[in-house]
Amino acid sequence: MAGPHLQQPSFLLATLKADCINKPFVQRCHDLETVIEEFPAKELHGIFPWLVESIFGSLDGIIVGWNLRCLQGRTNPTEYSVALDFLDPSGPMMKLVYKLQAEEYRYDFPVSYLPGPVKASIQEQVLPECSLYHNKVQFPSSGGLGLNLALNPFEYYMFYFAISLITQKNSPVTHHVSPSNSAYFILVDTYLKCFLPTEGSVLPPPSSNPGGAIPSPTPRSPAVPFTSYGMHHTSLLKRHIAHQPSVNADPASQEIWRSETLLQIFVEMWLHHYSLEMYQKMQSPHVKESFKPTEEHVLVVRLLVKHLHAFSNSLKPEPLSPSAHSHTASPLEEFKRVVIPRFVQEKLYIFLQHCFGHWPLDASFRAVLEMWLSYLQPWRYAPEKPPQSAEPLPRSVSEKWAAFIQENLLMYTKLFVGFLNRALRTDLVSPKNALMVFRVAKVFAQPNLAEMILKGEQLFLEPELVIPHRQHRLFMTPTLGGSFFSSWPPAITDASFKVKSHVYSLEGQDFQYKQMFGTEVRNLVLKLAQLICQAQQTAKSISDHSAETMASQSFFSWFRFTPSEMNGSYTGNDLDEIGQDSIKKTDEYLEKALEYLCQIFKLNEAQLTQMMMKCGTAQDEDGKKQLPDCIESEDGLVLTPLGRYQIINGLRRFEVQYQGDTELQPIRSYENATLVRLLFRLSSALNERFADQMDMLCSREDFVGRLCRYHLTNPHLIQKIRYSPMVKDRTSQNWRPRISLRFLASYRTLVSLLMIYFIASWFYIGPVGCTFIILIGYCLYAVIMTFFSEGWKPHEH
Repeated sequence: MAGPHLQQPSFLLATLKADCINKPFVQRCHDLETVIEEFPAKELHGIFPWLVESIFGSLDGIIVGWNLRCLQGRTNPTEYSVALDFLDPSGPMMKLVYKLQAEEYRYDFPVSYLPGPVKASIQEQVLPECSLYHNKVQFPSSGGLGLNLALNPFEYYMFYFAISLITQKNSPVTHHVSPSNSAYFILVDTYLKCFLPTEGSVLPPPSSNPGGAIPSPTPRSPAVPFTSYGMHHTSLLKRHIAHQPSVNADPASQEIWRSETLLQIFVEMWLHHYSLEMYQKMQSPHVKESFKPTEEHVLVVRLLVKHLHAFSNSLKPEPLSPSAHSHTASPLEEFKRVVIPRFVQEKLYIFLQHCFGHWPLDASFRAVLEMWLSYLQPWRYAPEKPPQSAEPLPRSVSEKWAAFIQENLLMYTKLFVGFLNRALRTDLVSPKNALMVFRVAKVFAQPNLAEMILKGEQLFLEPELVIPHRQHRLFMTPTLGGSFFSSWPPAITDASFKVKSHVYSLEGQDFQYKQMFGTEVRNLVLKLAQLICQAQQTAKSISDHSAETMASQSFFSWFRFTPSEMNGSYTGNDLDEIGQDSIKKTDEYLEKALEYLCQIFKLNEAQLTQMMMKCGTAQDEDGKKQLPDCIESEDGLVLTPLGRYQIINGLRRFEVQYQGDTELQPIRSYENATLVRLLFRLSSALNERFADQMDMLCSREDFVGRLCRYHLTNPHLIQKIRYSPMVKDRTSQNWRPRISLRFLASYRTLVSLLMIYFIASWFYIGPVGCTFIILIGYCLYAVIMTFFSEGWKPHEH
């Protein structure tokens, strides 16, 4: 094999590299199109690896290439249009691929950049199960750097295209880029529609030779099965020798080799990052995650899942005569029949299991959720349309989908339990989290779906049959004596055996199945229902608090203080920023989600009513909300787990107030710092000088004593400390009578005094006279308040 790395750099390659620096993008694409049309395959063979890398970026992510993931028509319409035309299935780049395909060139792809399980398998000299790697592994020669795959041009191009979604994570991405509008996303959709068509057949590749056809890649040896499922792993060298090119090619199997290759590459590059064994090891918290999918990655996989459902559902109805099946069905129709169970199911299941267990508990999980829900609903992508009606009634799931549900039982049941465990750990007051619970509940509440899932569980729980270890995986593969499209085994009629085969093939023979409609999962659903009720109460509490805050705004807020600042309490809540509209959405989502959960699991209305009563925020005799749930201890009140939940979600809270010496509390924003310090020194000097006299006056039992006690002591502060849940020994402090002038440092007091002096000047009253009037008025107020106040209670010592 003559590889491109063995040839000297050509003048054409040097010229194109120089153009990349000196010419604009549009001109470069036009020149490349001319080169592809005019130059022979021998010259183009030398520039092909460089061109692919310059478009999709290098495998190590250093070279960004055209950055298709960030290229959008809204921001760069010209480059966007030119790039899509150049990479279109009928565009210049694919013409180059087919021109090189005709000459049967091969290009090396390093094994070290393949997904983890595949790379580990090849390095251990065990051939992967996927036939994509068969007859392609190249052992390093003496002095070689590592293993490589020898790929034909189509495979090489698609490998780079698919893996660029993974390798180019560090490319510059702006915050305004929408993955679904990028050139990469559009190209994925275009390639899927072209090579996996829902209507018609795959378009033949354009021929560069007049009257000639493009040969397909070397066919697989009929002596080896399509996959190695159920086979003992043999040496890589032995399998490499066994997979020698066959002289006779099966014409029918060559009709859709591009479709099969494209799908295998997409599934391997995007989903096969976790094997079953690796997933089981990942359950340990001490194992570091080897691969972290991104939200964009998940969106592309969802596009693949949706298209595969449409592709599979476009299968023509089976003929009435079973004997005519193998003779009348085209390879494309046979491919549609097995595309999901054989190529996608296992790898997607493990991929979803990993995402459910390791994805952050935030709103970005919505992408994973929608991908999962898309897979669960193949009927949404069926060609028939639901009848249009005036009222959008929920569409009942047809019985014809029972087989799909049974053969994908774990996708419905185990992943639903995984979602429950996630939902129980999220803040359902957030509208985005509430929406995710609503979406899952709505999907599973579709008429007849829960019944079919229950039927699948019953089939699995039927008395166990003797199943040879992992032998069931052979039932979904062709017979060992032929190729993929040559012959098919008879259909398995035992539905129970099918379900068991599905479960054991994905989870192993020792798997302990947890019933979705069993007691354990039902208890989880009840816990979720309780959280939903609590979240609804929290949203209502936030809404009421926001309304109270808006109503309590006063004129003095213009002077940068509010009533809550005056009494030293904090009543704010970070959740106030959610907004009234979002709170309303949250309540709607949670209410409908609770309704759907009741439909799915037949929850008792009496249970829900009792649950909602427990979750309601009870009120005390004064109409104020109670303290968070606490227990009494030697050090005071201690929060229970329920109390912590109430505080975190804003259901209840302690009234946080300053309970120390009011003279020593921090300077507030509505006070003048200089005046606070000066008045504190003055008050301290007066209290030290006249301490004994004030004690004597306050100890008198007559009217003068009552008057002094009212002004020189603060009984309200002592009452607050006495009933505080904080440490109790603070009440033992001896609060002696004293003078406090700090109120004169408040901007509110200063502004009020200035307004009084200003109004007095209108009546020709000077500052001295006005001050005398203020003192006389205060004395009258003090005498009246002394008469109406309660008798003084001696301090506790």
